[in-house]
Amino acid sequence: MRTWHIDTGERREPHSCARIWSIPAGISIVALGNFLIATLLLSAWMMPCRVDAQVPDRSKPPAAGPPPSLKLPPIKHMQLSNGLRVLVLEKHTVPLVQINMVANTGSAMETTEKAGLASLLAAIMTDGAGQRDALQLADAIDYLGASLRVTAGQHTTGVALFTPVVRLDSALALMADVVLRPTFPQTDLDRHRKERLTMLLQWRDQPSALVSVIFNRTLYGTEHPYGRPSVGDERSLRSLRRDDLKEFYDTWFRPNNATIIVVGDVTAQAIGSKLETAFGKWRSAKLPVNHLPPVVQVKSREVFIVDKPGAAQTEIRIGCIGVPRQTPDYYAITVMNTLLGGSFMSRLNNNLREIHGYTYGAHSSFVFRPQAGPFLAFAAVQTAVTDSAIGEFMKELKGIRLPVADSELVRARNYVALSLPGDFQSVTQIAAQLEELVIYNLPDDYFNTFTGTILSVTAADLERVAQRTIDPDRLVIILVGDRQQIETKVKALNLGPVHSLTVQDVLGQAPVVQ
Repeated sequence: MRTWHIDTGERREPHSCARIWSIPAGISIVALGNFLIATLLLSAWMMPCRVDAQVPDRSKPPAAGPPPSLKLPPIKHMQLSNGLRVLVLEKHTVPLVQINMVANTGSAMETTEKAGLASLLAAIMTDGAGQRDALQLADAIDYLGASLRVTAGQHTTGVALFTPVVRLDSALALMADVVLRPTFPQTDLDRHRKERLTMLLQWRDQPSALVSVIFNRTLYGTEHPYGRPSVGDERSLRSLRRDDLKEFYDTWFRPNNATIIVVGDVTAQAIGSKLETAFGKWRSAKLPVNHLPPVVQVKSREVFIVDKPGAAQTEIRIGCIGVPRQTPDYYAITVMNTLLGGSFMSRLNNNLREIHGYTYGAHSSFVFRPQAGPFLAFAAVQTAVTDSAIGEFMKELKGIRLPVADSELVRARNYVALSLPGDFQSVTQIAAQLEELVIYNLPDDYFNTFTGTILSVTAADLERVAQRTIDPDRLVIILVGDRQQIETKVKALNLGPVHSLTVQDVLGQAPVVQ
């Protein structure tokens, strides 16, 4: 057998990559070419590196760069002929569009006797509009590949349309029907009323619902809309009539009390004419002045135990009156709460979950609203460690008022800054974020400057806002659990007067649902 001898022509030390290979005679040119390529690749792989390369330091992770700022395109402002405000943010990356109508009305505009009205109105607006009933409207929306939903909060009610741009005209006509021409069918009103009464019945076996109801009531009282459930109670739900829905709608759903936000693959000029066609005939009206009762801060520390015999866990809510959204300390409070209980690596979660194993998660939150919402720290813990968990909560609530280490400050600031872009990934998310500009009258560049402002928060800022907003001696502590198992140990903590409540004290008599 004849052989071909291929040598690299280099003279190397014994460990050199040079090799002599035997190739059978008669091999084809194509096969020889493939053989040569494979040989060269193998030789390169085996060749020792003589270049002095820098050895990476794998003893620690590489340093992270500064969090990037968010840069949104310019927001374009328009106004329809009837005074309806319009905000447009063009985003031409995908052929989709999100249109949100935000009306400045919600449960905060209800009377105590008609509690649940705003929530019920939002639920029934898609049950019939224009010439369509609930099923026809749902079929029309599905046919377009769109979605249309109505939601109610305490200060706003929103109608949100998501649609492919090619179906925009048809989808916008359906949205206009829902906003301008809801029919409030009596049969659907009766159905929603029954669903809510059933939900109130279910709450009696849901500790998380019980603790939420009594926590808000304890802080705000029953006369303040923040202190009562947005779905209402049995008495108010049974009193609501179709005329109540129509009156509430006619009072608050007006173009001079609403804003439309558009985000997606449209131009401001094109969408402006379409919105004028759809909403231009909507008529303005004089709006009533809505006065909320003043809120009064907690004066001393008190404990309330709602008895749930046999409960395997205790629901804990600890809190007080917080601050309104438009506080100048918003950024510092956001960072401070992130450190306290607003992230997985927060002090509360690390203490109660990671160190002690009392719970799956412990958190804290400032609920920001036009008027001061609540501050709360919360968890569901094992019954046997209820008193110990409360002790750790109090330890962290006291500790957050002390000077913060630089490493914790940096981590909390970066957490807030780095999480911001995740809220702007889709047209739906962007439109939802822009609602905050509308509701709280924030500047257009708010999100573009957000990161820089968060990163400028100092340790002194955190200490100052913690001292201002969290007073461990002025808190309500709400517990829902087995009173027989937890009361004695809780009293031994000497946190203040301990009040015992029943489920009936919280929710009243169980409703009869027929």
